[in-house]
Amino acid sequence: MKVRVIKLSSIVYMLVFLSACTQVKPWERGDLALSQMALEGDAQEAGVRHHTFASKESATGGYGGAGGGCGCN
Repeated sequence: MKVRVIKLSSIVYMLVFLSACTQVKPWERGDLALSQMALEGDAQEAGVRHHTFASKESATGGYGGAGGGCGCN
């Protein structure tokens, strides 16, 4: 029982103290808005890719696209 409590407390300690959460100061936010930090490099290419995915998969809601599998949206 004691070993289990020590393991559990160690896990909780690691989750709390080794997390990478921090507050970003207003003057540091410009560094995070750089194009190198974007999840997708080219916004137009991502838009075309999302449109094609929504048309081919006949799915709605994931990227906000509507329409059927015919690609006529």
